[in-house]
Amino acid sequence: MSGNEVPPMSAPIEIPESILAACYADARRCYPNEACGLLIGPRGGAGVDEVRVCENQQDRLHARDPATHTRTARSAYSLGFADLRALDASLGTDRPVKIIYHSHVEVGAYFSAEDERAATFDGELIYPVDYLVIDCQRDAVRGAKLFRFTTGRFELVGEYPPLT
Repeated sequence: MSGNEVPPMSAPIEIPESILAACYADARRCYPNEACGLLIGPRGGAGVDEVRVCENQQDRLHARDPATHTRTARSAYSLGFADLRALDASLGTDRPVKIIYHSHVEVGAYFSAEDERAATFDGELIYPVDYLVIDCQRDAVRGAKLFRFTTGRFELVGEYPPLT
């Protein structure tokens, strides 16, 4: 197990409906592009209680260097420097980021090869967080799935329905 893995036996992080609703609203706001953000909660606590909505920097990166950054914000996300700095700084506090969320536009909620590439380096998890992927369709959010890096790969640890 890498130093950044969440122990395989730990329960999924609790995401209250109000937090999930804020993530879903962000996905709808950003459509037809991917939304992204951070979910924060008390260290040692079972859940999250704060959303940090982030600006997807992918279109900016793509415009600057389309050969390197071949995807646009419709099919990829990239956190900005200030958000990455806040994520990194939070890990040593009493209120760490526990989940990075992003939406998938019209393709369903799954942990893609691109998601795995962005979350790992040399087979190791970059940040010790879980990943929430939101299924955002043209007409509505259809739910979300929570993934955790354990035993060298990402596994589904939670599923969330659409909210009415």
